Amino acid sequence: MKKTLIIFVVCIFFYSSFTDKLSAQDSLKNEQVNKQISIPEKDADMIISLSKALSRLQLGGYGEIAMSRNFYSDNINRYSHASDYKDAKSHGRFDIPHVTFFIGYDFGKGWRMNAEIEFEHGGTEAAIELEAEEAGEYESEIERGGEVALEQFWIEKTITPALNIRIGHFVVPVGYTNANHLPTQFFTVYRPEGENTIMPCTWHETGISLWGNIGKWRYEAQFIPGLDSELFDRKGWIQGGSASPYEFKIANKYAGVLRIDNYSVRGLRMGVSGYYGHSFNNNMQPTDAVKYEKIKGAVTIGTFDFEYKGYNIIARGYFDYGHLGDSETISQFNKSRSKNSPSPRTNVASDAIAIGFEAGYDIFSHINKLKQDNQKLYVFGRYEYYDSMYKTATNVTESEWCGRQRIVGGLNYFPLKQVVIKAEYSAGLLKSQFNNENSLSIGIAYAGLFTR
Repeated sequence: MKKTLIIFVVCIFFYSSFTDKLSAQDSLKNEQVNKQISIPEKDADMIISLSKALSRLQLGGYGEIAMSRNFYSDNINRYSHASDYKDAKSHGRFDIPHVTFFIGYDFGKGWRMNAEIEFEHGGTEAAIELEAEEAGEYESEIERGGEVALEQFWIEKTITPALNIRIGHFVVPVGYTNANHLPTQFFTVYRPEGENTIMPCTWHETGISLWGNIGKWRYEAQFIPGLDSELFDRKGWIQGGSASPYEFKIANKYAGVLRIDNYSVRGLRMGVSGYYGHSFNNNMQPTDAVKYEKIKGAVTIGTFDFEYKGYNIIARGYFDYGHLGDSETISQFNKSRSKNSPSPRTNVASDAIAIGFEAGYDIFSHINKLKQDNQKLYVFGRYEYYDSMYKTATNVTESEWCGRQRIVGGLNYFPLKQVVIKAEYSAGLLKSQFNNENSLSIGIAYAGLFTR
């Protein structure tokens, strides 16, 4: 994986150098023509053709680096025996939440390709060592936790601005964060905690998407595989259900997604999104027991979100609500799974909720020199409430620590449009029988194109 990343960076460097040379060669050709100095026509045409082809190529990405000091215990028993950890020492973490590289190419005639690979928390590292102390046995060791994922890979055909067909692996735009997940699109150091808890984030699936722009409206409709209820749990509700422990995504069940955004008011975008799909028995070994014949595990999610930019203010917010049918049966079924099963084997709620709002004001807008240099410094505040066990079925025990409020205050400094330095203090407020989870975080991030 290190070699892959090094090769990718080297390619970007040589691509940039090569396009600069091509541009210079193209200018030289024109200069030579003007001076009536001839160069081989075949070579000149090849250079121009290659320059045009590379102009259709786009390279870009985004990444985040963060440091946190958490003023609470990270012991796994901090909720079940909260009083034992009331005066626990703080602990710190350094993290690279996301580093993503993408490549896009416009083939012409309305055809386009895009691919995006994401490294979460530094990716994974594994090594094989020859253990001298164990009779010379080879041993595989995991040196670093994390994930590497192909977040997007799709081919698209534009028929009209109102109708585009995309087939492949793409982001599922349910909720604010999934549709706007670049680190320059939220103020907090980490992604908004509520949506990042109860739903996959960034949620990506393989399927078929139709999207387009009609006047002040944008729509997107998707047909994708359903979630796997065996991977649902109490802490993240349906979040784990989009994952697959196999080399392919099981699709015994299907789901539909619809998102609509409106831009009628200047500076304001408002959006609604919805998801519906069945989730039970969407796994490698579905049960054929008669008592589960009518169990569907229908997942229904509805969201509203908005973003406003104007008068040196940025304000964003969202409201998400989800319902899981047959949650009691799914809870019992999951808890009965083998320890070797990928299931977390916990209770699952019937309903989950997440609400979030943030607003920031650019104080550099009052300093002419900094304003003219396009530097910005936002002072922001954020409030969130979320609960992955907002409502539970009759015989499902609620884990009350899953519901919490979060109040955040901090700064975002943009020396450039594509780069942001963030700092925040957050108060995580749990119910009275638990200990609050406060933290201080600092981060730096970028998002943008490496080519134009």
